[in-house]
Amino acid sequence: MKIELHEIPVRDVFDGYEDNAESGVVGFGGRLDIRPAFQREFIYKDKQRDEVINTVRKDFPLNVMYWVINAAGDYELMDGQQRTISICQYLNGDFSVEYQYFHNLTAEEQQQILDYKLMVYICEGTDKEKLDWFKVINIAGEKLTDQELRNAIYTGPWLADAKKYFSKTACPAYQIASDYINGSPIRQDYLQTVLKWISVRDGVEIEEYMAKHQQDADAHELWLYFKSVIDWVTAIFPNYRREMKGLDWGRLYNKYKDTNYVPAQMEQRIVELYTDDDVTSHKGVYEYLLSGETEERLLSIRAFDNRMKRFAYESQGHKCAKCGQIFELKDMHADHITPWSRGGKTIRENCQMLCADCNRRKSDV
Repeated sequence: MKIELHEIPVRDVFDGYEDNAESGVVGFGGRLDIRPAFQREFIYKDKQRDEVINTVRKDFPLNVMYWVINAAGDYELMDGQQRTISICQYLNGDFSVEYQYFHNLTAEEQQQILDYKLMVYICEGTDKEKLDWFKVINIAGEKLTDQELRNAIYTGPWLADAKKYFSKTACPAYQIASDYINGSPIRQDYLQTVLKWISVRDGVEIEEYMAKHQQDADAHELWLYFKSVIDWVTAIFPNYRREMKGLDWGRLYNKYKDTNYVPAQMEQRIVELYTDDDVTSHKGVYEYLLSGETEERLLSIRAFDNRMKRFAYESQGHKCAKCGQIFELKDMHADHITPWSRGGKTIRENCQMLCADCNRRKSDV
């Protein structure tokens, strides 16, 4: 891979600067893609942004930036996006620093900023070489997420369209699913989530799915799949509860979408389980119901406390309730006499102590 260091004046980078919500951010006479498809939207805080401008005005050095040459012979900004956008936005009059906009500065002060030289490494190589380099330089600064790193390789029309659905502030995915998805669209959390779901459905890795669709004209398949997942969830569980946020809905959809459910009956069981003192994991209620109430472990049923165990142990004369052999308390397991699934509660009167073998045999039945 070829890497060369260049000194590029701010005036040249700002030349042709344009920030468009749809097409991204460009500069350097239209030849530099400042915010390419694989980068996040601008997320610097005001203080960070202002410090960039103060650094330039004091003629202090900024950290080096990294550009890559693309197939068309133009440039994509690999690292340094937010510093570059901070400078361009200031020159464009988008914000002031200490109550001074760029146009408020003297001609000499403006000239100093325009003449300031940015240290830029420009690299040329294969996609694999660029990704490997990208991972190295990503060790410092505003680190990119795994999905942002994937986006660096699989740029193309498919990714650009997918980002419209999943990677913009207030994007369509956020509007219909913010109650169900963790993370932030601009940090690619939504895109990574849906890619994980659909990749599991297809039995492939996320990278393989992205590679397969990289040159597709659009990402309609991905969007329609995501919308189907959310429509399915809201149809089966129409009453939203906060524990529904962040569940692995795509995996559940892939597994249970062909099963028929009655929403009213599901709601009734949710209320019963939420009000059962023995159910300690409300998040697990949804998969438990979808599975036909066969996965009791999902509910994290309340365990017998030490006082209940001791009472049962002494009452049994230190013997296993099944085989009758004597054991130390530490070698025994507390067990529901009447199983929780049959209405048994986690109370002292429903506790029995079993040896490890008897407890295992009972669990295997």
